[in-house]
Amino acid sequence: MATQKKIDAVTHLTEKVQKAKVMVLADYRGLKHKQLEELRRNLKKTDGEFMVAKNRLILRALGDKAESMKDKLTDTTAVLFAYADEVAPLKELLKFFKTVGLGKTKAGLLGAQVLSDEALSRLASLPSRDVLLGNLVRQLNAPIQGLHYALQWNMNKLVWALDAVKTKKS
Repeated sequence: MATQKKIDAVTHLTEKVQKAKVMVLADYRGLKHKQLEELRRNLKKTDGEFMVAKNRLILRALGDKAESMKDKLTDTTAVLFAYADEVAPLKELLKFFKTVGLGKTKAGLLGAQVLSDEALSRLASLPSRDVLLGNLVRQLNAPIQGLHYALQWNMNKLVWALDAVKTKKS
């Protein structure tokens, strides 16, 4: 029988699942309480949230996406919710797991798409959003800049020719 505490927990998790852009299931076995607190502090800076929840409650909170994640919800499970940026919290989580030497990702959910552990690693290896936007702006600006230099070239040649004539006559 469902207690009010469990009902509230499922409601809370459901809200987080709907709000999050990316949800990552992780195995946190072996991590100490202080390490988990440090991880949560680091993730808070990237607008991510790491919480431990029971597998059955996570399944209920996932709703129609539960079937695709059911086989991943075994043993101990923690959930990473990334709210603003899809990649930054995941990078922070994987970096933390690597430095501590414990923990691993199980699976993830990007929108409605289920991501494997390998796909999560590839996603984390992407550059940050700011770097990608900077590259896009640079590439969009390149043709305009090329046109500017092409149109300016004839003007520069004229100025150089006049300067050469001036120095020759003086």
